[in-house]
Amino acid sequence: MQPRPTIRWAEPADVPLMLEMIRTLAAYEKLLHEVKATEADLLRDGFGPNRQFECRLAFVGDRAVGYTFFFPIYSTFEGRQGLYLEDIYVAEEMRNKGIGRALLRDLAAITVERGGTRLELRPLTWNPARRLYEAVGFVELGEWVSYRLTGDALAALAAKDG
Repeated sequence: MQPRPTIRWAEPADVPLMLEMIRTLAAYEKLLHEVKATEADLLRDGFGPNRQFECRLAFVGDRAVGYTFFFPIYSTFEGRQGLYLEDIYVAEEMRNKGIGRALLRDLAAITVERGGTRLELRPLTWNPARRLYEAVGFVELGEWVSYRLTGDALAALAAKDG
């Protein structure tokens, strides 16, 4: 029998747990060296007056087993809002037990409840969870390519004389 997770909104007291799971996800993705977020950052940006993200936590019993970390997006083509799923994480020993599907269902319901028309995510190409995303109806946007501008290149472009 699959465990039925309880999913709830993250609270300020959950920030240490959130950061721990973020680091665990980053280690799995071989990107731990890129994690610069601090508890203060998460408190400010998730629970302060100018929220930048939302987080839902999944529990089996009293144990946190996963989370979704997301924020609003807007489609100019559709003239509607949606949500961008920055992270979805399920503890390794709880994978393939329906937790990920429950977290996705939860986030889809929030998207629809808010009048949104899309839920987007950008997994790594090698991530085996892509099978789950496709199984629940996500479609790979094969023509779209991701780009990122950071660090010195971002500062140079932003400079008045750049």
